[in-house]
Amino acid sequence: MKIVNKFYPHALVVLGFILVSLIYFYPVLQGKQIFQSDIAQYTGMAKEQNDFRAAEQAEPYWTNSAFGGMPTYQLGANYPNDFVGKIDDVLRFLPRPADYLFLYFLGFYGLLLVLKTDPLKAFIGAIAFGFSTYLIIILGVGHNAKAHAIAYMPLVIAGFILVFQKKYIWGGLLTMFAVALEVNANHFQMTYYLLIFLLILSGYFAFNFIKDKEYKPLLIAIGTLAVAGIFAIGANAANLMATSEYAKYSIRDKSELTFNPDGSKNETTASMTTDYITEYSYGIAESLNLIAPRIFGGSSHENVGTDSRMYSFMLEQGVPASQAEDFVSGMPTYWGDQPIVSAPAYIGVVVFFLAVLALFIDERKIKYVFLAGALFTLVLSWGKNFSLLTDFFIEYVPMYDKFRAVSSIQVILELCFPVLAVMGLQSFFKAKEEPKLQQKALIQTTVFGLGILLILVFAKGFFHFTGMSDNSYLQAYGPDFVDALKEDRRSLYSADLLRSGFFIVVTFGVLWLFIKNKFSQTTALIIVALLMIFDLFFVDKKYVSAKDFVSPVQIAAPFQETPTDAQILKDTSVYRVFDPQGQLQGRSSYFHKTIGGYSAVRPRRMQQLYDYQIAKNNLEVLNMLNVKYVIQSDKEGNEIPAINPDANGNAWFVSSVKLVNKPDDVMKALDHLDTKKVAIFNVHDHEGKFKNARMKKQWDTTGTIKVVQYKPNYIKYQSDNAKDGLAVFSEMYYENGWNAYIDGQLTDHFPVDYVLRAMEVPGGKHTIEFKFEPQVIKTGGTINLVSSIGMFVLLIGGIYFERRKSSTNKSEFKD
Repeated sequence: MKIVNKFYPHALVVLGFILVSLIYFYPVLQGKQIFQSDIAQYTGMAKEQNDFRAAEQAEPYWTNSAFGGMPTYQLGANYPNDFVGKIDDVLRFLPRPADYLFLYFLGFYGLLLVLKTDPLKAFIGAIAFGFSTYLIIILGVGHNAKAHAIAYMPLVIAGFILVFQKKYIWGGLLTMFAVALEVNANHFQMTYYLLIFLLILSGYFAFNFIKDKEYKPLLIAIGTLAVAGIFAIGANAANLMATSEYAKYSIRDKSELTFNPDGSKNETTASMTTDYITEYSYGIAESLNLIAPRIFGGSSHENVGTDSRMYSFMLEQGVPASQAEDFVSGMPTYWGDQPIVSAPAYIGVVVFFLAVLALFIDERKIKYVFLAGALFTLVLSWGKNFSLLTDFFIEYVPMYDKFRAVSSIQVILELCFPVLAVMGLQSFFKAKEEPKLQQKALIQTTVFGLGILLILVFAKGFFHFTGMSDNSYLQAYGPDFVDALKEDRRSLYSADLLRSGFFIVVTFGVLWLFIKNKFSQTTALIIVALLMIFDLFFVDKKYVSAKDFVSPVQIAAPFQETPTDAQILKDTSVYRVFDPQGQLQGRSSYFHKTIGGYSAVRPRRMQQLYDYQIAKNNLEVLNMLNVKYVIQSDKEGNEIPAINPDANGNAWFVSSVKLVNKPDDVMKALDHLDTKKVAIFNVHDHEGKFKNARMKKQWDTTGTIKVVQYKPNYIKYQSDNAKDGLAVFSEMYYENGWNAYIDGQLTDHFPVDYVLRAMEVPGGKHTIEFKFEPQVIKTGGTINLVSSIGMFVLLIGGIYFERRKSSTNKSEFKD
């Protein structure tokens, strides 16, 4: 009976999380699915992979449908012995995206329990965390991996806290499984940001241990975390090793070229340019939309309604009311520092109020860890707007330069503030025997909160309310349109300041009435909880709601075949397609093998080939990539498939090789090159492997070579040449996995023309095969298996040891 009483409240909480998740995303109960723009693009990119998986019952680990060819390591590849993924599947049993919302709630609830919060308050805090606007909007646009990683962050933090509280076994086990799930979520940018916070948290505990001269517990804690981390990382070894291997070839690694596409010197030492990393930098003043959602306009696609100035302006221009109403449903009211924003990163003004209350009334020093985490990541999110710190991190902090959209580091802030809010609420009610302390803290908090809002009210006249794209609107629609837009921005600014002020005043009133014994603790708690949740709920619904759900058919096939696609697909040979208008989209990959695609980790050399050559109309490069069709528009604006008659085909024999000494020389040689006759080889790519004199000879070009079988991970050719020849293949060179065979014998192949494969083919008739056989997957899969077994052995041993210790303690107590 004691066990039932112990777990009964938690079971109710979990049930509550399930109900709230399903109620918020209720269309899933009707069989509908949320349309996520990023997932639609991913579906296009992954179609060849998924089709192969369904037909072959195997994993290709390579796709030829995007960027000329690339590994699928970051395209949803399934890795061998991924037992952590199976645990994750069990936890995400609800239909998407309710599953991620449920994970938000569950993980945060676990953290609050570790912080000694009772189930009801922990339930309220978890709901507030899950409804943070940013966490909802990323589900709306399809940043599923990001949401996935964020959901496990609180559990990792909880595990660290338990370990540092000397609960080594339970803390170590929780840390091990939480870190394993966190890494398995496969969004390394979010995990990296979590590590920054864990360093702050660990520094706090380490300082306390050292101050109290408790060196042994500190070493045990560090050892426990190290063991947990090793097994957690080991259980994800295949993914981590494959990703690490590929990262060197992606745009997330430093360019080997020393000049830019415009010919200027490439002086950056970072993996990506500072401008690219900081493109999405949070404005300093814009940070205040954390407590007043639309003071900077809300989103780039805001519904301003029929009572807006823009609606009146459209009517004045003679636009019918129905059209005007439709027009104002998506206005670019956002006027902050970022290029585009889907919603404000609103944490909730009641959450903010209670977090400030914690600073005045909670006596636990750990509150400063969460405060430091929130403030530090807020400053980092300013990016180029606080370049002193950002530039330092880009230049000197390991791996920081591999991630862009620095504003997303605010996820740590969005985790810390709800923790502080629950701490504030909990400490406020605990201090009921000290009404003077309660009154003082409550008054200080209210003055602080309302003070910020009043400053913003008076500061309204200092803001210009001009957005980054207003010049284009001025040219397209005229000054009156822009004036109407600015007036609506001012209205949103004032309305949301008033809204936030209202919530602060009501929250103050409820807690004040509790102090005066007009409300019971339960009544006050429920009212404040409703204020906190409804505040966030109604903001969230402006940006992600039932209208975003569609039929499953539309999700499974997000792109419709056009007449251009149909005409191209009549050609059953092997070729590539170039869509200049959709170069960085996944649509073309859904139907064709393309040289474009949608990926944040696309191959660096292919991107460079586009920037340095294709964008400058170097048709010879399209030829060597076997681009047979270019999607263009006719005079009426209709799509047409223009045939490129000069495409080199799948493979060809060249007459000579031009030897160069560095990547710069290869790229420059491509400016003027007959790729059908000459191949460019960088001798330093395989220094010592090939004799320069041998490469310089004249090769026979009279032979033929043709494709007879073509799969993502396997290509078979037949060659027929009288003498030895040097064959160039219009396939991407990737040394870590592609093996070449001539008549079944492993044969060396090497890179030419910056991105392609080449190999020596002896005279006669031969079968040439390329097989993608990545050793990293085999090795990583073995480590996955061993580490997973180790994790479950530790779990069983830990439970056994704790139960035995508990039994021993009970026996000693009875004696």
